[in-house]
Amino acid sequence: MNRARAALAAALLLALLAADQPARAQELVADLSDHLIAIDSEFTGTDLLVFGAIEGDGDVVVIVRGPRVPVVVRQKARVFGIWLNAASVTFTDVPAFYAVATSRPPEEILDADMRRLNEIGLDQLRLDVEPDTEIDDITSYRDALIHLRQRSGLFVSEPAKVSFLGRRLFRTVIHFPAAVPVGRYTVDVVLVRDGQVVQSFSPPLTVDKAGLGADIFDFAHDESALYGILAVIGAALAGFLGSLLFRRP
Repeated sequence: MNRARAALAAALLLALLAADQPARAQELVADLSDHLIAIDSEFTGTDLLVFGAIEGDGDVVVIVRGPRVPVVVRQKARVFGIWLNAASVTFTDVPAFYAVATSRPPEEILDADMRRLNEIGLDQLRLDVEPDTEIDDITSYRDALIHLRQRSGLFVSEPAKVSFLGRRLFRTVIHFPAAVPVGRYTVDVVLVRDGQVVQSFSPPLTVDKAGLGADIFDFAHDESALYGILAVIGAALAGFLGSLLFRRP
């Protein structure tokens, strides 16, 4: 992969520059192979390379989170042989995408409190519910939410591997599925030493639509009323043309 080789070359340059500095305040540098993931009509998913260099020993953790949105999880109930929506729970702040990469198993790098603070691992992900939610068994709804996101590839089940090239350079690859939502993403690259976060680096990442799909998406959001009217007219016209084409003589 030419992009990967270019990124690793950049990481090597960063490491050499860091080694020349007399003061070692900057113990972590990191970057991405792309800062924009463009989604067009042919998009089937992509891999993002996260790379960088550290000073001294330590572990590296990468946490990627999509824009946070509210999500409603509904329970189905069978009523007179028909499946209907029953109770529901609204989670107020759910990342649209979530993935982690670590140089060692997370439990060997940080204790449970630090993993919870930094949301390292699906079991440590903060998923708050609406205030005054009266349902007692929130855990089953949380598990259902995570399971659904895992099935669609939006929540990655197991941490990816952060690999070191020598003692300073590191790299990992995060896969984004075809269904990845648009928006601004948070990429936190964290240096951990002796169970403590030493330094973090957050290169910017945006997922956005490109081409004709982007124009339609922007128009639908900027001119929602007009888009709705045109969609209705288009549907009616398509139905009328279809009736003419398939009308029996």
